[in-house]
Amino acid sequence: MKKRLSIAIAGALLSQPVLAADMSKVLRVAFPAPETGFDPAKVSDVYSSSITENVFDPMLTYDFMARPSKLIPNTLAEMPKVSEDGKVLTFHLKKGIYFAPDPVFKGQTRELTAADYVYSLKRLVDPTTGSPTGYLIAGKFIGLDEWVKTAKNGKLNYDVTVEGIKTLDRYTLQLTLKDAYPALQYVLAMPHLGAVAREVIEAYADNTMSHPVGTGPYMVSEWKPGTHISLVANPNYRKKIIAYKAGDDIGDQQLAKEMNGKTIPEVGRIEISIIQEEQPRWLAFRNGDLDLSSMPQPLVRGSMLLDPSDPWRVDLKPDLKKRGIKLHRDLAEEITYYVFNMKDPVLGGLGKEKIALRRAIAMSFNTTDTIRNIRRNQAVKAQYIIPPNVAGHNPNFRAAFEYNPALANALLDEFGYKLGVDGKRDLPDGKPLVVDFITGTTGIDKQWNEYWQKAFDLIKVKVAFRQMQWNEQVKSLRTCTYGMDGAAWLADYPDGDNFTMMLYGKNIGSENYACYSSPKYDKLYEASQKMVDSPERNALYDQMNKVMMADTPWVMADTRFNNYLTHAWIKGYKPHPQFNTLWRYLDIQK
Repeated sequence: MKKRLSIAIAGALLSQPVLAADMSKVLRVAFPAPETGFDPAKVSDVYSSSITENVFDPMLTYDFMARPSKLIPNTLAEMPKVSEDGKVLTFHLKKGIYFAPDPVFKGQTRELTAADYVYSLKRLVDPTTGSPTGYLIAGKFIGLDEWVKTAKNGKLNYDVTVEGIKTLDRYTLQLTLKDAYPALQYVLAMPHLGAVAREVIEAYADNTMSHPVGTGPYMVSEWKPGTHISLVANPNYRKKIIAYKAGDDIGDQQLAKEMNGKTIPEVGRIEISIIQEEQPRWLAFRNGDLDLSSMPQPLVRGSMLLDPSDPWRVDLKPDLKKRGIKLHRDLAEEITYYVFNMKDPVLGGLGKEKIALRRAIAMSFNTTDTIRNIRRNQAVKAQYIIPPNVAGHNPNFRAAFEYNPALANALLDEFGYKLGVDGKRDLPDGKPLVVDFITGTTGIDKQWNEYWQKAFDLIKVKVAFRQMQWNEQVKSLRTCTYGMDGAAWLADYPDGDNFTMMLYGKNIGSENYACYSSPKYDKLYEASQKMVDSPERNALYDQMNKVMMADTPWVMADTRFNNYLTHAWIKGYKPHPQFNTLWRYLDIQK
């Protein structure tokens, strides 16, 4: 497990009267892939969510300093009260939280109320919203599914009270579950659960993706899709004074020294560029045009001192350290994996010959090679659906198939994948076998494709790569219109539920990219969802991993180290495993 910090946080952020962010301070950053929009109910990709988490406010958030991650109230006056059976949760909102200015409010301040969260929760399951994250609450609350069925001409009446999601007064919300759902409080801290104002959504109903109005620290001031996004500090944001209390950790002590007494947010503007290729993104950082960046994989060996026998031992090379550049590093709470579309006519299905094909493909790919040559030893093999440092991970389980091309070929021979006249294998029924593999368009994507081409050549299987942008890949994954693809999942919250749900049958069309449906897996998942972190739940997770291995909807890949770099003038940086960005916690001192 990751080293725990010996710090005590008590009242780290104290509410204060309005104090403006410094509009002369501009943070310049870059995304490696384009965003899709800024309606929190309609997006789930990390880049769009990086914006919505700064514009909208969920009820709960995370203590910036505490490790392991710790939930704290965000717009709440206190943590929710939970009934003894875990089914009823009551939330009391702080008073005096206001939405950012918008013409819809006609020059008046608009206070956040419990009704805004009721409306925002209902939107997630409204079919007209088309939310990819509706699965987070669908089927969970008393009366919610029944309310969805009352739609007339496709429209739902939001004035109808749903027993499981209702207000008790202007500032009090009560949620009533059908069954205990211990992960719910984590879910309520996700950016998708940020509050929207009903009048704003109705006013901009034709394009809610480009009109985000929330109560968070920033507002979107300019958006050039796929190119550039500008944020400015929300003048109505409730200002907070930072008061970190560091323990013995030197890094935390320095952080407290740098930031205590400053406001959230301190930086007035954020400028986000979309730079997909790693080399120009790195050059922009080195030139000081970007204030912070991740370390590009191809440049790891040229920029860092590495220990080939221990991926944990690294340091920046002296020339970068002399410039004051700092390295911030941790093992990500993530897994990367390759998905087979279980509905694809070539790769999908649970017939023995289909499982044999997927398993042979998994055994033909050399993850050790790609960790060494593409990741530059900055990753470890993924061996479990749930990654390290997340509740439920089993470090002794081995879910990845070992690299073994000879066995892969023998398996294909046994199940009738014979060689055709062109030297490539056909399907057992004699029809052509071509694997449809969707992929990105960048240089690093092409490098991955070369390794996959080598893998398919080893088992004499044809592969056709289809290049497209990431947002187009997501559409293909959610509509089950592809053969294979690569994916990564970063922990929205530090609990195994956030990973095991990716293979739950009811999540096809959202985060179940494999379009995988297994009654056995689903039954285990539904049982695990009602349980707290415990040995009993871990036993179910082990069984789910075995089911996944038997059906092979995934090829397990790796878990990467995060190597974040900041220039000397960036203050307050400390990686957090759940936040997509740290912008609100930073300062710039040039």
